[in-house]
Amino acid sequence: MSRRDVALGLIAGGLAALPFPAHAARRFDVRDHGARGDGRAIDSDAINAAILAASAAGGGTVLLPRGRYLCFSLRLKSRVTLLLGEGAVIEAADPARHPGRYDLPEAGIDQLYQDFGHSHWHNSLIWGEDVEEVAILGPGMIHGVGLTRDGPGARWRKQAGERPLSMQGMTDAQIAQLEPDAAKMRGLGNKAIALKNGRDIRLSGFTLWKGGHFAILATGTQRLTIDGLSIDTDRDGIDLDCVRDVRVERCRVNSPNDDAIVVKSSHALGRAIAAENILIRDCDVSGYDMGSMLDGTCRMTQQFAPDQDRVTGRIKLGTESNGGYRNVRIEDCRFTHCRGLALETVDGGVMEHVVARRLTLRDVTTAPLFLRLGDRRRGPEGTGIGAIRDIEISEVDARGIDHRFPAALAGLPGHPLRDIVLRDMHLVYAGGGTAADARRRPAELADAYPEPSMFGVLPSWALWARHVDGLTLDRFTAETRAPDARPAFAFDDVAHLSMRDTPLAD
Repeated sequence: MSRRDVALGLIAGGLAALPFPAHAARRFDVRDHGARGDGRAIDSDAINAAILAASAAGGGTVLLPRGRYLCFSLRLKSRVTLLLGEGAVIEAADPARHPGRYDLPEAGIDQLYQDFGHSHWHNSLIWGEDVEEVAILGPGMIHGVGLTRDGPGARWRKQAGERPLSMQGMTDAQIAQLEPDAAKMRGLGNKAIALKNGRDIRLSGFTLWKGGHFAILATGTQRLTIDGLSIDTDRDGIDLDCVRDVRVERCRVNSPNDDAIVVKSSHALGRAIAAENILIRDCDVSGYDMGSMLDGTCRMTQQFAPDQDRVTGRIKLGTESNGGYRNVRIEDCRFTHCRGLALETVDGGVMEHVVARRLTLRDVTTAPLFLRLGDRRRGPEGTGIGAIRDIEISEVDARGIDHRFPAALAGLPGHPLRDIVLRDMHLVYAGGGTAADARRRPAELADAYPEPSMFGVLPSWALWARHVDGLTLDRFTAETRAPDARPAFAFDDVAHLSMRDTPLAD
């Protein structure tokens, strides 16, 4: 039996476990369509031909045996499973070094209220639009080495709220380096996997290294499952925008320069659409040096992200929030050397029915918990102030927290956060706050970009709450490793406060 037959047999042996079993009936080996897998020839035409053949046959499995497949854009089609075998690598080609280019970004999209990356999908290594019953499965790898992590910002030009306050000291040249002109993006790829709309999609079992602006961007997608992925990337990990009925579980996502797993509800599809019915479970997020999660060294030499704040790597709802969020569960997740859980709505939209529980955080680089209702209003005329209500966060153990950043709950005057429950939480801070810190009265900063660092050092060390109506603290404990001159709690315009078994309140 030839090596080719052995390899094909090993791959085919896993077909019984396909999420769409009907795809196992027809198999399309990319080498039969001309793919070389030698890391030198451009194989995207051959792989696209195999995908088209599977689609034309009514569906099937496209097999990539061991090899390195150098590619520009791969176009997903309905009822096709892309199976990356052991040792199979899809490598993103670099237009500066390889002959060819990525598919051009779609024309005619009003990139007004969200940035270039959120507004285009075709300029990606792998993309699918309006596809159904599609899967990308491991155990192979997607290596986005030829992708760019950069792209223009939104055309919305109200400067307050467009960028984090931590970037205020950056020069125009530094900003331009991160946000090049749109014309410079033609032919470049800035996402590893991009999905626009579509139904019944499964991403499972593969490794993704260096994903560009987004390792995975799913916009308007329904019935999406992402499980068992290892992602070590240079910007965002998994972005779920305007999605519905989504499950993300057993994933490891390392992203020191941006968010690891983030739920958004932007205006990318031209209207406000809620993100709803989302489960994020049993995932690890981190801000280790890029690449060091995959190689197991978990290095922590990088201290700051490109926004000049400390490394990111967290789970977040926000920042784009035009459509709001509903019915989101985050449970059994671990945060290491990264920012903490952030729940934000600043562009209108309502956040409601969010549950986060059984979270473990270590070496927290900003706040362990940050809830922010703001008034940026990056949206069409008539966009108002949104709301945050019915949030329950429980069974949280966070240690190694920067003393500047207590858990923070921040609404607005006349627009409080409503019905917030913090239960069974234990927070351990470094300590070191001063009496001068305790006297600080942070500005409202209603239209600023939401980040825990936006208010500076806060006047309490365990919990700071402002403009909240209905706050329950139940078995909320905290401690400091060194003395801290601030009070444990600071409450400003907090109504209907209930504190049970919370020793620091005594």
